[in-house]
Amino acid sequence: MLIKKNTEIPSSEITPKWLYLNRRKFLAGAGTIGVGLAAGKAFFDLTAPEQQVFAAKLNYSRNSQLSTNEPQTSLKDVTHYNNFYEFGTEKEEPAEQAKNFKTRPWSVSVEGLCNKPHKWDVDEIVKLAPLEERVYRHRCVEAWSIVVPWIGFSLSNLIKQADPQPKAKYVAFETLYDPKQMPGQRGGVFGGGLDWPYVEGLRLDEAMHPLALLCFGMYGEDLPPQDGAPIRMVIPWKYGFKSIKSIVKISFVEKQPSTTWNKEAPNEYGFYSNVNPTVDHPRWSQATERRLGDFFRRKTLMFNGYGDQVASLYNGLDLRKNF
Repeated sequence: MLIKKNTEIPSSEITPKWLYLNRRKFLAGAGTIGVGLAAGKAFFDLTAPEQQVFAAKLNYSRNSQLSTNEPQTSLKDVTHYNNFYEFGTEKEEPAEQAKNFKTRPWSVSVEGLCNKPHKWDVDEIVKLAPLEERVYRHRCVEAWSIVVPWIGFSLSNLIKQADPQPKAKYVAFETLYDPKQMPGQRGGVFGGGLDWPYVEGLRLDEAMHPLALLCFGMYGEDLPPQDGAPIRMVIPWKYGFKSIKSIVKISFVEKQPSTTWNKEAPNEYGFYSNVNPTVDHPRWSQATERRLGDFFRRKTLMFNGYGDQVASLYNGLDLRKNF
């Protein structure tokens, strides 16, 4: 595992290198491009590489009820500053290392304690429910955050299809294991020395919550590989590493499943991993965060600002012990 010994997060890990180098170009254009979506698009146009990021358009409707009105993070930031150790431990590496990643054909096995196990083609899963655009806050454990228009539908739609048995208390997820395509899985420091494949898990009631999004796209189009193509989770009230990418298996289990970062460093990454500014990471504070594209920090919100929707899931649970 790639371990950082310092107690403060280096600025180079918060503000992307390309953003710093292009700051003058951005500031020159900022006076004429406005704010919000227009600013995000112009920012992307100023700095984007020539290649097309996405492969296809998606048909969806906007879910305003579950969306934040906060300004969206630029497309460039979200596609070129990523945690995806399968493609490298540095934030800029996944965009380069994943550019030839093949996402078709792709299947997801739904199995375990359910009455209707099935191996789904990802293009079948997309048709299970109407696709929605939901603009979610997304908070990374390293104290940076983004606001992204994700596209998908509540995971509960797939769970209902599987019909979990009464003994099923948790949902376990597994990422693709393919060292030929994912250089980080070949071992060595490039992949952080993790035990592959990447695995994650939720309690069944967490997985059934309407905010838990099974995601297929963002910014109006398919997910790019570095952001978890072709299918990932987005769990906005938890730290980003819980939102597992490039899923190939979903299993219903009775006991709490193992999760990659909890196995790797249990004193730093708990199973629940709810955004909680009162519980510091052992090597840095979680009280504040920096939104990608911003130069100043902001206060971290409990449950990432989704407390009204999800706090009841944890009634009676010690959130410092069960971090």
